[in-house]
Parts: sequence; structure tokens; C-alpha cells
Amino acid sequence: MAATVALADRGRMSAAPNPNVGCLILNNGRVVGRGWTQPGGRPHAEAVALDQAGSAARGATAYVTLEPCAHESPRGSCCADLLIGAGVAHVVIGTRDPDPRTDGAGIARLRAAGIEVREGVGAAQARAIMAPWWTRATAARSFVTLKLATSLDGRIAMADRSSRWITGERARAHAHLERARHEAILVGRGTLTADAPRLDVRLAGLEHHSPRKYLLTSGMAPDGWTAVSRPEDSMNEVNSLLVEGGAGAAAAFLAADRVDRLLLYRAPILIGAGRAALGDIGLADLAEAHGRWRLMDSHMLGSDRLDVYERVSKG
Repeated sequence: MAATVALADRGRMSAAPNPNVGCLILNNGRVVGRGWTQPGGRPHAEAVALDQAGSAARGATAYVTLEPCAHESPRGSCCADLLIGAGVAHVVIGTRDPDPRTDGAGIARLRAAGIEVREGVGAAQARAIMAPWWTRATAARSFVTLKLATSLDGRIAMADRSSRWITGERARAHAHLERARHEAILVGRGTLTADAPRLDVRLAGLEHHSPRKYLLTSGMAPDGWTAVSRPEDSMNEVNSLLVEGGAGAAAAFLAADRVDRLLLYRAPILIGAGRAALGDIGLADLAEAHGRWRLMDSHMLGSDRLDVYERVSKG
């Protein structure tokens, strides 16, 4: 299943609005088919893997990160029927599909056809790899990543707002990769006015993955931008949103408890009397600040450090 999850990650930047699913087909211990959700959501991972496997799929075991779909679509046959038609003998599933059109129906259809099904194998990893889609499917909102690039003392700019550049080239390149992995990107009105950011992806080969541009504002947005009045209303039409600036927008999303993932880039510099990374996030008691974030990754990007945190579920 770990290999299947890795396949699912290949579709993360392009599968929307569908989930980025991975599928691996083995026959007698040999991989005969690999697939992941293709750009725009079709073909599905199972269809790609079965096409590659051909007749070798008969009697094989299919590993899939998400329950095979069971609902009909004008864009193609449902994956449960494709697996049945290919003669697959076993299906191992990471997690059940929360879409009410399939939820459990795909598994039931496979079992009714005599296929042995195991579900819940690597469920946490399967859900994590498609966290943006999963959040929108289960919570009716976008999965939000907040990016902060600061000095060691938590400043994002000099007192006069000048900030070019706080982090180095490798950290900035990584930030552009993160842009490419999100459907939408958001800044506040102050950042738009002060910096006129392009918010595009400037990495060779990934330029076409530049995200849609959103502006947190109580007024109108410029041409090419979409206005969002408050974090609670934001972007339930996209799976993933990257909040990139500035302190007011970051604080607003944190205060509204709308941040799922935090990217903290820190440069080995001290600024002193500069501009703080965050405004007021509505914290009434210091005790409330503890236990909200879990460190998931930490590594160096040149001389800068990147720490990746995920919000701790209240459940």
C-alpha cells in the first residue's frame, strides 16, 4: 500500500476536482499494472492500471488507495465494474470513499461479484495523501496551507516593509513548488497594494501549474482575481488553498481555525524592529496555544530551515 500511496501523490497537482488515487496490480508477486488519477480527474487510477495490466489482471490483486467508485458517469465506466470485468481476484483498499454516491457501494459490488476485499489497509496514509480532496469531500471546505517566511525573530519584513529577500534561493524554489501543488493562492489587500505579487509558478516545466489568485478583502478584487470576504467563506470550490501573505491574512485564517497545514521557512537572520509575521489571532489564554500543532517534517533548504506542521484534530 505504501507504493500505491506514492503513486497517488503523482496525481496530486492535476487530479482535481477528483481525488488523486493510486492503483497497483500484482499477479504472482509481480507488478503488472500501475496507475494514478490523470489530469482533470480522468481516467481514474484503476482504469490506467488495468489498461497497463491487460490480461495479466485476471486472478491478480489490486491495491487502491480509495474505494473504487460505483456510480455511473458520462466520462467513463465505474471502477468497481472495471475491476470485476478484468477478473481481478482480490482488492485491497486504503480507505472507504466518503462520496455518498459510492460510500460502501463499491466494496459491496466487488464482494457480490465474488472478489475478496480488504479495506482500511494504510487508511491514515491514504487519507493524508489526498488531504485536500478529502477535506472538501468531508468538511465542504478547502484544505488550507499557510506559508510563513520569517527571520529567526519572527519578522517578515523590515519596518519600512522591504523584504527582498528573507529566505534564500532554495527555499524560494520550494515555495514555488508548493504553489504548483495548490489550486488557489491567497493574499490580503495590504500585500497586494504593497507588493503587487504575481503569485505564479516560476519553475521550469511547472509554469502551467500556477494557481488561481484570491484576495481577502471586504471590497472588490482586480481583474484575474477572486474576492473573498472572510476565511469562513473561502474556496469550497477548490480542493487546496495556499495562504501566502501577509500578516493580516495569516492571522485571519488562524483566528478562524481554517489552517490545516503550516509551512514555516526560517532564514538565519535577525531583523529586530521589523514587521511581525502575524497579527492578532484571538488567543485569550496562552494555554490555548499548546497542543494545536504537530511537527510532521523538518529539513534544511540551503541555509534556511523548513518546518512543516499539521493541525491537531480536535476529535
